[in-house]
Amino acid sequence: MTITLENKQGLIAGDGSLPIKMAQHAKENGFEIICISLAKDNLHDLKKYCSKVYSCHPGEVNRIESILKEEEIKQLSFLGKVHKKVLLQLNKFDKRAVDLIKEAARLNDDQVMLMIVNELSKLGIEVLDQTIFIKNLMIPAGVLGIHKPSPEQMEDVNYGFWLAKEMGKLDVGQSVVIKDKMIMAVEAIEGTDACIKRGAKLAKDGAVVVKVAKPKQDKRFDIPAIGMKTLKTMAHRGASLIAVEANETIIVEQEKVIKYADEHNIVIMAV
Repeated sequence: MTITLENKQGLIAGDGSLPIKMAQHAKENGFEIICISLAKDNLHDLKKYCSKVYSCHPGEVNRIESILKEEEIKQLSFLGKVHKKVLLQLNKFDKRAVDLIKEAARLNDDQVMLMIVNELSKLGIEVLDQTIFIKNLMIPAGVLGIHKPSPEQMEDVNYGFWLAKEMGKLDVGQSVVIKDKMIMAVEAIEGTDACIKRGAKLAKDGAVVVKVAKPKQDKRFDIPAIGMKTLKTMAHRGASLIAVEANETIIVEQEKVIKYADEHNIVIMAV
């Protein structure tokens, strides 16, 4: 289905450089971006590419809705990491947010995001595929750096890929850490980088990290992504390989990521 894009686009931004890349690419292609930032680390850079940046807590549902109405936003994208642990801080949520959470049967990723998408649709706002403005960051199959996987590493990659897909069916997480065909860690509420720290610590060295899309990935949210932070976590913990799903994963700052992997003897590949 072909989507006609509005000139004025909304962006709900979490942590990291991915929202910045989206805003930059959109601005370069003539779009105006109105941003609601749910994080603090990228506010300065977002202001370079967005005509307005509002800073909100994820639990300020009434304020976020008011901004979207005021700005007459009809389409928006979700990009960047909002840590799931925020759901454990209900004292910072407004009554509307608390009521929505109470209505949810479960608070796994898809359930929460679909609930948000449903609320936005009531306002006449369409949530777009996350990749619309950043398709150039999606990675095709292949080894991306100078280091190649060993046969033993490929066994761990294949096992990890299967395991991560099975986890995805249950909407638990997208990442696993494997060593010698043993499961060191699976991602849950803590996120990919914390999962790597936990798993690589158990593995001592040579851990293999696999990150995939869910079997029925909704491209409006939670597209798997990695960047410099993930590679630095791996290097600090002695992990030796990261495999992501080809054509389903975003790598932010690709050149820097590949250069860092090459320099730190890390295999980086898409399968």
